[in-house]
Amino acid sequence: MFCNFWKKLFAIKPFNEGFLPEQDGHKVYFVEYGNPNGKPVISFHGGPGGSARPSHALSYDLKKVRFISFDQRGGGRSLPSGAFKNNTAQKTVEDAKRLLDFLKIKGKVFVAGGSWGSTIALLFAQTYPKMVDKLAVASVFLANAEDMKWTLETSGVLYPEFLEKIKAEVPAKKKLLKYYADLINSKKAVDQAKAITFFGAYENVLGSLNPKMEVEEITPETISYNKVFINYVANELTLEENQILRDMDKIKNIKTLIVHNRLDLVCPVRNAYVLHKALPKSKLVIVPELGHGGKLLKDIFKKELGDFL
Repeated sequence: MFCNFWKKLFAIKPFNEGFLPEQDGHKVYFVEYGNPNGKPVISFHGGPGGSARPSHALSYDLKKVRFISFDQRGGGRSLPSGAFKNNTAQKTVEDAKRLLDFLKIKGKVFVAGGSWGSTIALLFAQTYPKMVDKLAVASVFLANAEDMKWTLETSGVLYPEFLEKIKAEVPAKKKLLKYYADLINSKKAVDQAKAITFFGAYENVLGSLNPKMEVEEITPETISYNKVFINYVANELTLEENQILRDMDKIKNIKTLIVHNRLDLVCPVRNAYVLHKALPKSKLVIVPELGHGGKLLKDIFKKELGDFL
C-alpha cells in the first residue's frame, strides 16, 4: 500500500500551473491536476504559511475531477515568500475567487480543506455560498478564542513542561504572541530560530507520545512558514472573534462532509462536533486515530468522498 501511494504520487503531473496577476504586492502560485473537463474542486491547504501538495489531489478520482489548488499568500511558491503585509484570511478567499475567474470556471464548485484549510473553505463558502456545490473539511479549525485557549493554556494539561518553556522565554510585561511575532520578524537569525524552536515547534509537540521541542534544520522554507504562521496567530488569525461559527446560517443548506481524528490534539474533535451541530446537512465521521492528520484519516476521507462527491 505504501509503495502504491508513492507510485501514484510520482505519477500525477499538473496539466496547468502558473501565477495569478499580482495583487496587493503578492503573486499567487496555482496548480491544477486531473481532468480539465472534470468536476471542479478547489482545495485549501493548511497553515497558515503552508503550501499546496500533489498528495492532496490523491483523495480524488482524477479521471473525473479537475483539482485546483494554490499556495496562499506568503507560503510555498507564492511570492514574496513569508510576506504578511496584505495577507489575511479574507484576502485568501478573494484570491480563490480570482483564481476561479482566471481559469474561467463557471457554475458551482466543490470546496475542500483541512486544518487551516477547513477554516478558509468554510469562510469561502460563507462569502460565496451560491458558488458552492458541496463542502468537505477535515481536521477542523474554527479559529476562535476557544481554539487559542486550547493551544496556549488547556493543552498544558498534557504537555506542561513544553508550555512552561514557551512561556518562560517571554520577558516580564511582554505579551506572549507579540514577543514571538517580534522574534520571527527580526532580521537576526538567532531571534528567528528562537521563535521557531519554541513557539513554532509546539504544534509538532501536540499529539506526540514522545515529544521533542526542537527543529532539526532551520531552512528558508521553515522561516517563511513561521513568518506567516506566527504573524497570523499574533493577529487573531485576521478574523473577527468566532466569525466562522457566527456565520453558519449562510451555509446551512450546503451538504457538508466532516472528517476528524478522535485524538487530534492540535485541533480537538470538539471543533468538528460543534460544526456538525451547526450544519443540518452535514455528515460527521470521527476517525479512531491519534494525531493531526495521518494515513487513516486520509484513507477514510478518500473513501467518504467517493460516495459524497
